[in-house]
Amino acid sequence: MNKATPKGPAGPQPPKPARKTRRSVRILWTLFLGGLGAFFLIIVLALTGVFGKMPSLKQLENPSLLQSSEVYALDGTLMGKYYRERGNRSNVDYRDISPHVIHALVATEDVRFYNHSGIDWKRTIKAVATLGSDGGGSTITQQLAKQLLDQGSKNFIQRSVEKLKEYIIAIRLERNFTKEEIIALYLNAVPYGDNVYGIRNAARTFFQKEPGVLDPNEASVLVGMLKGNYIYNPRVHYKRAFDRKNVVLGQMEKAAYLTPQQAAGYKGQPIPLNYRKLDENTGYAPYFREVLKDEVREALKDLKNADGDPYDIYDDGLKIYTTINPKMQTYAEEAVAQQMPALQRTLNQQSNIRNGSVWKGRENVLEAAMKASDRWRYSREEGLTDAEIRASFKQKVPMKVFAWNAKREKDTVMTPLDSIKYHRQMMQTAFMVVDPITGEVRAWVGGIHFKTYKYDHANMKTQRQVGSSIKPFLYAQAMEERGFDFDTPVEDVQQTFGKDQKVPATGKTCTGRTVSMASALAWSRNCATAYIMKQVGPDQFARFLGEHINIPTKVEPHPSIALGSCDLSLFEMVWGYTVFPGRGYSTRPKMITRIEDRNGNVIVRTDLTAGRKEGLSEATAYKMTRLMEGPVTKGTAAGLMQALGAAEMGGKTGTTNENADAWFMGYSPQLLAGVWVGCDDRFIRIESAAGYGGTAARPIWQSFFSKVYGDPTLGIDRNAKFVKPPDMNNDALNADVGSIITDTIPNAEGEDIGNGDASEYTLDTTSEYIPPESQRPQDENGNPAQPNNPNKPKKDTTRAPKIGEATPPQEPEKKGLFRKIFGGKKDKDKDKPANDY
Repeated sequence: MNKATPKGPAGPQPPKPARKTRRSVRILWTLFLGGLGAFFLIIVLALTGVFGKMPSLKQLENPSLLQSSEVYALDGTLMGKYYRERGNRSNVDYRDISPHVIHALVATEDVRFYNHSGIDWKRTIKAVATLGSDGGGSTITQQLAKQLLDQGSKNFIQRSVEKLKEYIIAIRLERNFTKEEIIALYLNAVPYGDNVYGIRNAARTFFQKEPGVLDPNEASVLVGMLKGNYIYNPRVHYKRAFDRKNVVLGQMEKAAYLTPQQAAGYKGQPIPLNYRKLDENTGYAPYFREVLKDEVREALKDLKNADGDPYDIYDDGLKIYTTINPKMQTYAEEAVAQQMPALQRTLNQQSNIRNGSVWKGRENVLEAAMKASDRWRYSREEGLTDAEIRASFKQKVPMKVFAWNAKREKDTVMTPLDSIKYHRQMMQTAFMVVDPITGEVRAWVGGIHFKTYKYDHANMKTQRQVGSSIKPFLYAQAMEERGFDFDTPVEDVQQTFGKDQKVPATGKTCTGRTVSMASALAWSRNCATAYIMKQVGPDQFARFLGEHINIPTKVEPHPSIALGSCDLSLFEMVWGYTVFPGRGYSTRPKMITRIEDRNGNVIVRTDLTAGRKEGLSEATAYKMTRLMEGPVTKGTAAGLMQALGAAEMGGKTGTTNENADAWFMGYSPQLLAGVWVGCDDRFIRIESAAGYGGTAARPIWQSFFSKVYGDPTLGIDRNAKFVKPPDMNNDALNADVGSIITDTIPNAEGEDIGNGDASEYTLDTTSEYIPPESQRPQDENGNPAQPNNPNKPKKDTTRAPKIGEATPPQEPEKKGLFRKIFGGKKDKDKDKPANDY
């Protein structure tokens, strides 16, 4: 029986596709498309700020990196900065960065930098495969994105989200910036050792150089620190920094930026460390920079930055150009350092200082000082009782104290209480120099050492009794409003002002003689000055000081103000004295010439005619300059003009009761300067003639002018003369000043004190040389670094290619969705990018 033939075509049948296989393909496609969709969804979520705010392309074009504001002197010397710690950076253009720095960075951090578009996928995959053992996968652009986003979480999930954001920003950076711009942004953003941010600050701090002149040896040190800015800091870990430097040089050789011979040569060189970190205690004119803050804030108070916010001098990267002349600042500080140690020795030799009796009855001052100290505050925080803290102030401990030596400090052992006494017994000073016509401040010394004594004694708010230095204002008013002249007779007799008020308080220094007004000023006769006050009137003199001399402080119209019983600041006194060499115009001292924003736009420019007010006629001002030759030729500052060899100058000493304050105000036709000397506690004072204005304050002024006259580069001519009004003939002067001052009256200025004699007006030349507080940065040869010219046109330079390198290929234009997400290529002819998300 035959079997039935099976239906269908003959031969073996192919297997039908398994339903399971078709399902797996669908799953794979679903996963792929879903993953792709999720990827784009995450990108969109990241762009919309779900995972944190993302910067716009506009913000990327103008990254809001905190940037310190820089203060420049008149010649372009960097004086100092204002910054918060993370904001201590100074941006620099790509063209002003040494090619060696760029080569070291690329060779070490991202050798394929010119060949990728922000993310080096090859390097990323390798980093993942080796778990980072063969280096990380982040490109320079990604590292810049990390800095811009201020990221760096240790949490794995958070760090993964951060990485995604860095990828997005990195690609957007590449789409909208050139490679050179990315390099510059990166080097300006990253931190180096000792909380120094940016390549310019790093170059200045570690080598006292600008970044454009760094050689391969120096460049490799700075780039080497990027891997670990503490462990590879050459100041702290020299050996590690040296080894890391040589690794970087090896990478530069490997990338063909250096020949083997060059690399070997630099590897053998030591690190040329020239460390000096610029902070509030260093740089030029630290007292001036502290006072300058208020002037800058006042100038910017009505202005807004690009974000519409008030300017912040610590974060907005301002460039503040000041009126300070670095040479004059140096000479001013040298003059202070020459005179003040000698005065301190004199004070220290007094019996009341040696035996401590000066503090008898002043226990409240010491108690207040103890409670204001950090030691007291820390002790209270540790739970000590007041009695225990007081006991600790009487226990000797090692400490550093201020001292008049090159370092301005010394190590010693003393009790904290004795330390308080020691530091409060230090004599202080203030010295200010201005151009009398424009009011521009050329030098400013606010104390003996800014690091130890932050309190500034020259600013508007620090007021002391001015003594006889106020007298020229009274004499000028008498000339202007009462018709007095050089030879007008005045009575050297004690005067009575209503209700039997006597000026001076005692008549012991009055001679009862009739003297010329010129003699009265030259010899600073208190009684004769009181006579002039009687003719002018206290109310009128107080009015004159405010309306004509422009003294901001309201002076009460007491008769004794003729002898300087009022308190005024050195700033105000200098301001007032400009009326004499300023041809009758009183001019407020100016500190700023201009202020620029971080992009170099001038936002403030000082009007040199602002703050000027006519206070005297030109004729009176000129006659006062001649009248004030008396004190500096034959009077209380006898021989000063002759010693300096000046053709013409004017000046006036000032000494308050019991020598609490010593002043000297003086000027030449081109320069005006004022000096104050004293202790912060007025009961601490030099009790001998060494504490008078002519012996304590004048030598600082004389030393400064001697240095200035001896420096021809400053253009201050010792033969310069005051400009005589064209309508004034010699007869109007009535007589030569010198021929009028013939009275041989004992020197007297403050109440019950004398002014010494000419033999006491000598400079102390026996002291060791103490350098000025301001120190200009040095170059690699130890010479003073040349200042930068902020107005100098910058060269148009391009990146130096490495050996054998071709021009980097241009990245093809990306289109479609990719372009919409990551942004279009920046249009170099436009101010804004093509697309702004």
